Amino acid sequence: MPETVRDELAETRREFHRYPEPAWREFYTTHLLVEALERIGVDELAVGPDAYDPDDRMAVPDDDSVERWFERARDRGADPGLLDAMAGGNTGAIAVLDRGEGPTVGLRVDIDGLFIEESSADDHAPAAEGFRSETGETMHACGHDAHMTWGLATLEAIKDSDFAGRLVVFFQPAEETSGGGYPMARSRFAEGLDYFLAVHVGLDHPTGEVVAGIERPLAMCHVDATIRGTSAHAGKAPQDGDNAMQALGTAIQNAYAIPRHEDGMTRVNVGKASSGTASNVIAERADLVAEARGETTELMEYAKGRLTETVETAAEMHGCEATVEVVSESPRADSDPELVDVVADAARGVEGVDTVVPTADFGASEDATFLMERVQEAGGLASYLIVGTDHPTSHHTETFDVDERSLATGVEVLTESIRSVATDGA
Repeated sequence: MPETVRDELAETRREFHRYPEPAWREFYTTHLLVEALERIGVDELAVGPDAYDPDDRMAVPDDDSVERWFERARDRGADPGLLDAMAGGNTGAIAVLDRGEGPTVGLRVDIDGLFIEESSADDHAPAAEGFRSETGETMHACGHDAHMTWGLATLEAIKDSDFAGRLVVFFQPAEETSGGGYPMARSRFAEGLDYFLAVHVGLDHPTGEVVAGIERPLAMCHVDATIRGTSAHAGKAPQDGDNAMQALGTAIQNAYAIPRHEDGMTRVNVGKASSGTASNVIAERADLVAEARGETTELMEYAKGRLTETVETAAEMHGCEATVEVVSESPRADSDPELVDVVADAARGVEGVDTVVPTADFGASEDATFLMERVQEAGGLASYLIVGTDHPTSHHTETFDVDERSLATGVEVLTESIRSVATDGA
């Protein structure tokens, strides 16, 4: 790949990196994507409600938060008409290239950032080189800026190639909250996909290494719970209270005591809990944010059910009531060996790739599995690949960064994989 193109990839990634936006609030990010897609030229471009049914969204934030980021995007110069189309948090886009007879290939890249304040240390490259996050509260700490760069550049490379068929690129919002994969999987654009690829950067694989397909991603769910009791004076009349905080403590303790399952691994975690107003008041409300995961979708459902039961029973034990809501979830879906072989063969021919790993355990969760599952259930093939990158610290940390040499590698691996299935199948 010419050095000028590598420089363009780096600049695209840095532009996205400067203004990361959280799930369902990626207004300016979508504006930048649409600008780039219109410059490239595609046969169909759908944004927000034209790309998916807004009612299918999961983990949608409150209206005030959505409006705040909406106005920030407006102030930053996002296209007013495009903003109107995304009103209410309907972000993201789907782009289609139609190049005649041939298979239909899907590619999914995610677009949201995380609520992590980025490091300003001199040895952190984005800070040292002038493209650190400008929001003051969010950053691309998981490489989604690189993913969007891959999506755009791969689409452009396919357009300029001899590809015959249909390419659908999903620029998916809300991956970090597992909220965006489901609506995109249910959309008309996910119908009839013969092949589907999703991709991630890094994940502890170094620059020059490509994993052609993941295995055993964990099915997962995010759970919010509210426990409501009765307040009372803690000194004068404690017997009149129904202590939501005590119920919360019981729920947390018992959540970690949920029995394991003979069919495989499960995980439960309470990540956030709050309750109470003062030392002399019996707490009338407690809030809990938790998750359940499983080695299979069925095991996740088991853990989710037991977690829900645990919270409700703890509340009842202390005279309280609990409301448990599953705000988002995703299934397990494994990469298909036939498509893994195609990606592996393509990667072996890419300059800069020195190690090709056919498959590796994922060890985490991903809502791209909704799209994988839909394709596979309809008889198509799917694979989730990893393009390695040297990252100085772990994902989801304030000093996460990517080795920009991996940008060209990702584009070439994806482009050659798509061209290969269009020409030779899998």
